[in-house]
Amino acid sequence: MSDSLVVIGREPRPRLPEWARRGRTHFDSLNRLKSGLRQLNLHTVCESARCPNIHECFHRSAATFMILGNWCTRGCGFCSVPKANPARHDMGLDPAEPANVARMAGAMRLRYVVITSVNRDDLEDGGSDHFAQTVREVRRALPEARVEVLTPDFCGDLDAVARVLDAAPHVFNHNMETVPRLYRRVRPQADYRQSLRVLEFARGVADGRKADGEKADGKNRSPAPLPTKTTPLLTKSGFMVGLGETEAEVHALLRDLRATGTDVATIGQYLQPTRRNLPVAAFIEPRQFEAYRDYGLALGFKVVFSGPLVRSSYMADEVSEEARRALC
Repeated sequence: MSDSLVVIGREPRPRLPEWARRGRTHFDSLNRLKSGLRQLNLHTVCESARCPNIHECFHRSAATFMILGNWCTRGCGFCSVPKANPARHDMGLDPAEPANVARMAGAMRLRYVVITSVNRDDLEDGGSDHFAQTVREVRRALPEARVEVLTPDFCGDLDAVARVLDAAPHVFNHNMETVPRLYRRVRPQADYRQSLRVLEFARGVADGRKADGEKADGKNRSPAPLPTKTTPLLTKSGFMVGLGETEAEVHALLRDLRATGTDVATIGQYLQPTRRNLPVAAFIEPRQFEAYRDYGLALGFKVVFSGPLVRSSYMADEVSEEARRALC
């Protein structure tokens, strides 16, 4: 058998190249932080999505809180977060979750807090009020900390997006995940243009424009409230490569993102988290990640964080600070 293949069942899978591997050495830090999270009934996307950087990040006391529970109502092909049908599972929100996130962030002495969530299409507001409550609790407990939110698309409900923005996060992140041609396979319950509208709307609110628009149902929507107590809001988005996209498609995605006014782009290698998820179509060489970074910077992004092990929230504090320096 070739050294480049690992056989699982009947299908061979390519071995990870060295540059796509991450050592797992910080078990004490990992277990200690996990214990604290479980005591407060909290979840992290680091664990649920099987992030390859979890040992490094937990060792430096960094984590991305995942709110609205640990069950997602969507079935994205790339993601290992547990899926559930609301009709068959108890998916009630934990009213203590916002305060517990703030409590855990304080115990970790975080200066930069990243909050994301599962998709909750079963909730009328998509969970946006709960999201906003969590941001406010964190800002109240840690007034000197910066807060980044990584939100779902809320089914295109811009009022829900505005609700989160009104809690005054410092960075608004919504991931595109992949190029439009692959959405049906990778992100079947999402819409490429809808995600672009979410980012464009966030940029408009950040720029002080009470932008008129339409809800996903086509009805007129009321003007969105402006965020409060915030310095210039950064907008951010990330996507994966190695799912079968072409270089031209990646360039087009970067152009579309930049056209929304997005400040920061993150690009990472897709790694199949479980056998149930989509296979890796290709391992992208580090030099291609560098080329994507250079292309994005030429388009006007403040930062393009591009590399095999880059994830949307990885080193988010440093990426945010670099982007803010670029704004000055």
